[in-house]
Amino acid sequence: MLRALPRPSAPLGPDGAEVLRLITVQRAPVCLTVQASGRRRYGYWQPMDAGAGRGGCYVALPTDECDALHAAGRIVLGDPVVDPGKTTYPVRPAVRGASPSSPGVPRRALTA
Repeated sequence: MLRALPRPSAPLGPDGAEVLRLITVQRAPVCLTVQASGRRRYGYWQPMDAGAGRGGCYVALPTDECDALHAAGRIVLGDPVVDPGKTTYPVRPAVRGASPSSPGVPRRALTA
């Protein structure tokens, strides 16, 4: 099980700010994959860009920066998906000002 590290009080550097921006505005979900060997990798799938002539590919994010964001409470890990060789966690930006009981409260869909 992964647990949060102590929260440092240092402000974000330019690399950390860019990683947090990618996680916050990312259209494709960012995930943390922890291999059975303990290797950790944050990344997301970048879809095909017909305008630039590039195919889809997996984009890795800097592990040290992502771990620092997690330790600072700026990103949170969702429920794990466990496979025999790896565990994958969805990564989301932390919601500021949310009460500790918020995650257990079901959300309702808006209907017309």
